[in-house]
Amino acid sequence: MRRNFGSKSWFYPLPVLIIGTYDEDGSPDAMNAAWGGLYDADKVVLCLSAGHKTTKNIQAKGAFTVSFADAAHVIPSDYVGIVSANNEPRKMEKSGFHTTKSEFVDAPLIDELPVALECRFLKMNEDGNVIGQIVNVSVDDRVLGEDGSIDFARFQPISFEPARNGYHVMGRRVGDAFRDGAALK
Repeated sequence: MRRNFGSKSWFYPLPVLIIGTYDEDGSPDAMNAAWGGLYDADKVVLCLSAGHKTTKNIQAKGAFTVSFADAAHVIPSDYVGIVSANNEPRKMEKSGFHTTKSEFVDAPLIDELPVALECRFLKMNEDGNVIGQIVNVSVDDRVLGEDGSIDFARFQPISFEPARNGYHVMGRRVGDAFRDGAALK
């Protein structure tokens, strides 16, 4: 039996995206944005309202980073989503996150979060969503496997579960993409 819940924003999995920007005086800022993803093979889309300091920073600086929150940093990742830099000037300090300037765009990398997309702002689309060009993917060695690619067991990214407002660790491999379905051909 299935139950109907009507229109809900229950999309699974929702990655927990931490958006890094610099404000007008060069201070780093970060926000948690659950609504975002790939827009094309080399672009991202972020559903951010115009009132966010992050949105203003992206438009002013023309750049941003998208880091993926992980299990080790749930508390600071949640904090940067529930506190606005419009109201708390010490937001980054209080979060415990540290930043390093990207070599590729005018935006901060969050040192504690091991995987980040470094993006150049392209445009706001007709719905007001931020579109960015991925110019680099930065990965900390601590989450790379022996083969040099990301090891999910080391990375432990989290996803947001909207029906119960939970964060969950992702990582257990259950199959091989572009191969397992071939058994049905």
